[in-house]
Amino acid sequence: QVQLVESGGGLVQAGGSLRLSCTASARTAGSYAMAWFRRAPGKEREFVAAISWRGGSTNYADSVSGRFTISRDNAKNTVYLQMNTLKPDDTAVYYCAARYSPPYIAYVDGYDYWGQGTQVTVSS
Repeated sequence: QVQLVESGGGLVQAGGSLRLSCTASARTAGSYAMAWFRRAPGKEREFVAAISWRGGSTNYADSVSGRFTISRDNAKNTVYLQMNTLKPDDTAVYYCAARYSPPYIAYVDGYDYWGQGTQVTVSS
């Protein structure tokens, strides 16, 4: 069982930056791909970014590619989402997720473990 706790959300003006963090309760370095998803008001949850547990393979949604960067520190069981050039459309609850996976695959779906979410609000 993997428990995930997100932090780093908040209110920021358009064009600003935020960094989200997600720390896992169990060792995820050797087994788990990690990802970020988000759910905007009135919309379905959508994939944002994913990273493999080894080798740094990543995937990004088209809407965030070039603005967001996912990374992980396996020694700290932590994954990060650096969000730059934020837009009002990025306003959402952001969720961290984990799934057991081979070492070099950054899955975009099929995640088994989820955090409680952290609110990101971008004002215009």
